[in-house]
Amino acid sequence: MTRSRKPAVSVVNPASSAAATDDVVQVKIWQLGISPMVWRRVPVPATFSLRELHGVLQVAMGWEAIHLYQFSLRAVRYGSSEVSASSPDITLAALRLRKGNRFLYEYDLNIPWRHGIRIEDRVARRVNMTYPACTGGSGACPPEDCHDPAGFSDRRYDSLSWKVLEDLDTMVEIPGPIVLDRRPEILDYDETKRPATRPRSQSRARTRQRETVLASQRR
Repeated sequence: MTRSRKPAVSVVNPASSAAATDDVVQVKIWQLGISPMVWRRVPVPATFSLRELHGVLQVAMGWEAIHLYQFSLRAVRYGSSEVSASSPDITLAALRLRKGNRFLYEYDLNIPWRHGIRIEDRVARRVNMTYPACTGGSGACPPEDCHDPAGFSDRRYDSLSWKVLEDLDTMVEIPGPIVLDRRPEILDYDETKRPATRPRSQSRARTRQRETVLASQRR
């Protein structure tokens, strides 16, 4: 008589399973289409869901969480129900993310602002550290509703233009005689008022004219 063999039973170590869910996932996020790079490094508990990760990324990057969002991971979209995405309540532990895994995070889907996400590491919790936390990063996040990455980059470079430097020169030059020479009446001069209202195309000529007027007033 042949005895039937019992099927092998896989045994899961409860301690190792608990340790896996108690890990911390170190995430790096950066904005796509913007240079220089705007990025953050954020360690979050593996027990966090994608919905909670969305909240963490909003705070870390500087967004205000007023638009729809979605994660794109392994051909599945998780996010706002309004875009028919899967529920973002799945945890990072359940997704079994490994070091080096990458996925996409999109915010304000009418544009959208696209962010790359990379799993940099999975580490054990540090006893005296609170999670989540922002442990690294660079660059300022664009303000809400500022069109798109191309428009934001153009306006950011405008802040370094000669026109802006001329305006800064005006802001520095005019208060000098007012404060140092105690001559507040300079604020009433036409040549002082005009720089704030003139077309920028006239800025260079007006700057030279203003210099002449202020020089004569110091004599």
